[in-house]
Amino acid sequence: MARVAALTCYPIKGCAGTPMEQARLTPAGIAHDRSFMVVSREGVFRTQRRDPRLALIRPAVSPDGRRLTLRAPGADALAVRVDTAGRRRTVDLFGAAYQGIDQGDPAAAWLSEVLGAPSRLVRVPPEHDRVTDGRTPGTSGYADSCALHVLSHSTLRLLDQKLAEQGAPPVPMNRFRPNIVVDGWDEPHTEDRTHRLTIGDADLGYAKLAIRCAVTLVDQETAERAGREPLRTLATYRRAAEGGVAFGTKLAVLRPGTVSVGDEVTVTAWGASELRAAPEPQAR
Repeated sequence: MARVAALTCYPIKGCAGTPMEQARLTPAGIAHDRSFMVVSREGVFRTQRRDPRLALIRPAVSPDGRRLTLRAPGADALAVRVDTAGRRRTVDLFGAAYQGIDQGDPAAAWLSEVLGAPSRLVRVPPEHDRVTDGRTPGTSGYADSCALHVLSHSTLRLLDQKLAEQGAPPVPMNRFRPNIVVDGWDEPHTEDRTHRLTIGDADLGYAKLAIRCAVTLVDQETAERAGREPLRTLATYRRAAEGGVAFGTKLAVLRPGTVSVGDEVTVTAWGASELRAAPEPQAR
């Protein structure tokens, strides 16, 4: 029987996650997930791809979403009263323009000091109406794409086995920053084929495969780039036809509800995996 093994909320895009025993799923995913984002002075989002020190920032948002606490090694904790009514500004996420509410100078100064680069903190406005793509459309805050990222223990175990065959150490689950970790699926990459799921009293719909990026190369505890793994090994068996390597899936929330660690994961609709091996180069 498949069950939820772990739940994690990431209040600030790119920063450390908050483990949870129970989570409220909204149409945009776990409540407060990626509802904040660090941007440059020009409004361009910051990411661990360029600013790996984001991994050291450990945000905590109050259940009502009114207070955000920022912590990082070597810095005093900062409590921020969340502004949901202030002036909007345009922010850039992967070249797309969205609106954000600036969270003030103290948060900006704290982040700039920790990251070593001028930064501001913004929050999605209440009217945020982003539409995400994939097989099942949905919405999300400032996530890369869809509301939820799901990954299974069996999928990670297979990767670790392949890494061991190359003489490389295993990688922890947090390199992939999933919202929901599932245990009990014996076959690796079962999540590729789960097109409709029920967890707790929430219904989820498959949107697309999760295409991995250089964030997986960042050690989430030290913020140091750890070499070419796991992307090098993933490229040997998880290369997607559209480019990149796939590991885990992205889901949309079809019916909001509450999910808890230990909840049964019930698949109500199965489908074929969208992973397709990229064609081999033609000999010349």
